[in-house]
Amino acid sequence: MRTAAVILFTLYYNWFESANAYASGDIKGSKLVSGTEKLIGDVTTWLMILAPVVSGLLIVYFSIRRSAADEMDTKKWNNRIIVAVVSCIGAVLGAATLNIIIGYYK
Repeated sequence: MRTAAVILFTLYYNWFESANAYASGDIKGSKLVSGTEKLIGDVTTWLMILAPVVSGLLIVYFSIRRSAADEMDTKKWNNRIIVAVVSCIGAVLGAATLNIIIGYYK
């Protein structure tokens, strides 16, 4: 009962007692916004470069381990190879999508 009262009081306080804060001046020209755009752009560029390289190295490693495994372990290594390929595709598509979204704000 006490936990519910604390939760209700917290929700009430956050909902009704909060004050709005407005930024003064031009937000688009601020260093924080432009720096964040550059940071996201650089990170996504590096991600699009590093994801295929790391995935390729993992696939080579998994293939070597698969060649030395028995039948049951071969299935596990095959699954790991598939996960590495799908993860690479997901990382590259996610980075490209972020680059496109950030490009609209410039």
